[in-house]
Amino acid sequence: MICACIHHKSLQEILDILEDDWVEMAEIRLDSCPLSEEEIRSLFSGSDKALIATCRGEDGDWNKVIRRLGAAIEAGAGFADLELEAPVGASKEFRRLCRDNGCQAIRSFHDFGGTPDAGYLMQVMERCFRYGADIAKIVTTCYDTADAERIGSLYGMTTEEGIAIEPQRLIAFGMGEAGRQTRLDCLRKGSPLTYCAVDGEEGTAPGQWSVSEMYGAVYGERDAFHGKDLKVCASKSFAQRAILAAALAEGTSELRDYSPCDDSEAALKVAEALGATVTRGETLTIKGIGPLKEKLHIPEIFSGESGLLTRMLIPVMCAVNEGEFTVNGEKTLLKRPLGGAADIMASFGVLMRSDKVPVTLAGPLIPGTAEVSGKSGSQLISGLLMALPLCEKDSTLFVSEPKSIPYMFITVEVLRKFGIRISSEMEGDGEKLSEQDWSGCDSVVFKLRGGQRYKAASFGIEADWSAAANLLVAGAISGSAEIKGLDLSSLQADLSIIDILVDAGASVSSTEDGYTCVRKAPLEAFEADLNNAPDLFPIVAVLAAFCAGKSSILGLGRLATKESNRAEAITDMLTQLGVEHSVDGDALLVSGKHLARRILEGSLLEGGEYTSRHDHRMAMALKVASLGTKSPVIIDDEACVGKSFPGFFDLYYSAF
Repeated sequence: MICACIHHKSLQEILDILEDDWVEMAEIRLDSCPLSEEEIRSLFSGSDKALIATCRGEDGDWNKVIRRLGAAIEAGAGFADLELEAPVGASKEFRRLCRDNGCQAIRSFHDFGGTPDAGYLMQVMERCFRYGADIAKIVTTCYDTADAERIGSLYGMTTEEGIAIEPQRLIAFGMGEAGRQTRLDCLRKGSPLTYCAVDGEEGTAPGQWSVSEMYGAVYGERDAFHGKDLKVCASKSFAQRAILAAALAEGTSELRDYSPCDDSEAALKVAEALGATVTRGETLTIKGIGPLKEKLHIPEIFSGESGLLTRMLIPVMCAVNEGEFTVNGEKTLLKRPLGGAADIMASFGVLMRSDKVPVTLAGPLIPGTAEVSGKSGSQLISGLLMALPLCEKDSTLFVSEPKSIPYMFITVEVLRKFGIRISSEMEGDGEKLSEQDWSGCDSVVFKLRGGQRYKAASFGIEADWSAAANLLVAGAISGSAEIKGLDLSSLQADLSIIDILVDAGASVSSTEDGYTCVRKAPLEAFEADLNNAPDLFPIVAVLAAFCAGKSSILGLGRLATKESNRAEAITDMLTQLGVEHSVDGDALLVSGKHLARRILEGSLLEGGEYTSRHDHRMAMALKVASLGTKSPVIIDDEACVGKSFPGFFDLYYSAF
């Protein structure tokens, strides 16, 4: 990252500088900028770029230093810098402020007289970490090449205990003309950032590069991704559920903010096959078939390539259709096993004659009480939640080992809009569940009253977090992304991309006029459990490739039966890209590096010809990975994104 040092500037002058896309992040020198504490809070709470709050104690007033740093930290500063020589009381308060507010602590050492020997520098670095540093900053004056080599040698040193210092936790470079190159070299060696002067301004130290000089040295002709005023497609998870419910309802439903994709269009064709009348447009109008006076007689129904639609139709058709029938589909769906579906449907009296599409089913859906496994996912369970209320008697559904839990509750929420009432209770770790941490859920119990009828509804379909995740990650890796209309209170599982980006260190914010913004910041390794959000796995694996350190992503076992064998597809993609990775049980471990380091040390990812395996999520992830490749990535089937996000490539290219 290239960090612009801003000093002797008013609040408005600072804001003007931050508007420049070339300014990736900035250090605000609170000891020289004439800002009131109120202005400090306004700046650090309102900026969507990564900011460092720095306040030197040159006048000896450490209480003032801590007050000004504290105002920035409490307002949301991502980083704060306190000199190593600060007194014990100030140091302890600084550490507390950073810890309590999730701010990364930088402890800095400056030697304006020269460059001490390597042993002394090592002691200084160890002191920084002993005194609470997340990042140690060591800056010395270089008079010759030997000085520059000595300060640079800190990267790769080990402590007396033999512990190697992770390069992303160290900023070490030299001042003066002899140290000028070390300001670039520190990025090559893995430093999270380097400091530069604002263009046209005097630097804060001798030998400092300007932002534009450093930008050119690091990125050359590479274009950054800056997606502004983006609007993603409607959530097909919401749309498909709502379309099927509207088809079953009495009266005419209006579904606003619809955008077509292959899976949602397949759901509309199903609605028409059931007998509903559909008027297409940005607002869908669907005149439903309910309430049914007698059951339907449909021998075969077509679900396109949609696994969700297929699994919802299996129990729904058993509830509303009479006689044996077949659910058929196309393309990758024909290769995807319906894992666990036969046992679940047998619990409600239905015989499945195949474990793959086309699948023939016999027997009406019989309501009652059953325990079913959620290990294979939520889609068939969502179908049962839609179907069982149409049966005459009540049902209780015990779901053990649940996966993709948020999608079950999306179904419950959509059904509520259509007048269907379902009560539920989750069992497990109460503390985790209170924080909506689905990993704490051991089982879910749904109680469904029989004899209910769907009623027409009118509402807007949410924007799709699954689609947005790709653009947000692109912004975090290479520049910025601003997407309008995403619901931050959504039940969509892939909203968790925001938590993952925050954990990885990206700068994430939202605006009053409805934009969700992600900007590039020093990215670091993270841990993520995607058992409840498996669709995020491809793009999160790409994100990990650009995060310094080893990231751990859980949920690999959920991916074998997606549009491709996604577990295999992802590991093959990482291998071809040249990303170091391994598999440990259910976890994918990915060793990553910052984009700037990859460019400078020559470890960019490999371009060339890639297969998407006709998987829309793999195609989008590959395109985002190309932000850090040596040569273009040529994808054999880009059209497959039409399954969920037909406009992806147009939006992607609009960001350059």
